[in-house]
Amino acid sequence: MARRDASDLAYRLGQQAEAVCRHYLSSGRREGRYWLVGDVRNTPGRSMYVRLKDSPKGPAGKWTDAATGEHGDLLDVIRESCGLIDFKDVADEARTFLSMPHPEAHASRKQAPAPHGSPEAARRLIRMSQPIMGTIVQAYLRERAITDLRGTGSLHFHPRCYYRPDEHSPTETWPAMIAAVTDLGGSITGAHRTWLDPRHREKAPLDTPRRAMGDLLGNAVRFGIGGEVMAAGEGIETVLSARQVLPDMPMMAALSAAHLAAILFPDTLRRLYILRDDDPAGDSARDTLVERANAVGIEAIVISPQLGDFNEDLSTLGIDAIRSQTRVQIGSQDVARFMAIAA
Repeated sequence: MARRDASDLAYRLGQQAEAVCRHYLSSGRREGRYWLVGDVRNTPGRSMYVRLKDSPKGPAGKWTDAATGEHGDLLDVIRESCGLIDFKDVADEARTFLSMPHPEAHASRKQAPAPHGSPEAARRLIRMSQPIMGTIVQAYLRERAITDLRGTGSLHFHPRCYYRPDEHSPTETWPAMIAAVTDLGGSITGAHRTWLDPRHREKAPLDTPRRAMGDLLGNAVRFGIGGEVMAAGEGIETVLSARQVLPDMPMMAALSAAHLAAILFPDTLRRLYILRDDDPAGDSARDTLVERANAVGIEAIVISPQLGDFNEDLSTLGIDAIRSQTRVQIGSQDVARFMAIAA
């Protein structure tokens, strides 16, 4: 049904292609049989062209971005220029533009749209993303001295992730690292976004370049399959920094000090290493987590950085320093089991 609806709406939009372009791609202009604009997100420029009339080369409304190779139809234009994710929202916007009646909702037959920030919205965002290898996410992590990316299937890349500073501001698009937050059973409950600056391979110059969505409490971004021994820390980069010298140890990133303190323990867990951040919030999370672990018979061992956190240690002091300091803080049996041998 959705595919048939999409084809019908795309055709109807194509019959009014120039009006659609004037409304959603207002930064461009008509030249001959095409509408020229910078990209599908309405950036000024001339690299994207939209066919305004049916021709032997294709129907009206089809577009191609010569700079990126992207292509699509006018439903894609509505989705990208309006910052929409769900097809229902795109279809509703298209029907509004076309002055078409909106179909009545039948709860028993139609899926309700995912509420903004919900676990379902998080799952859809992750499905829209791609692996990180060869992307700016890999380059960003490399800039932070994180080069061993084994077991990082929970991380994804989205080339144009929507960002709105607040409800009164226009939607922007930035590349982003998307991390899947999962529960103890492996089900995705949320997503964490880190928007990136493609020019400098660092966090994007935004007021809040990191945001989470979905259900986070008790859950985590997981690296490796949990067992009797695991490590847990706050940030993704902190945890990945520790994994540079402990690549075989399963780890969890709780995404904040408060969520680290509340992380849920797998039934198999017998020893938990706590990757402490050296600040008051990190101290509080450490104390709470140690108390909770000990109360259920889990051995809790704190590993402390020399500087503010483990990524700062890795980036500033180097991998040999973090290997040396970690070696003396973990159990000898775990050195042999989990620690990577220095090259």
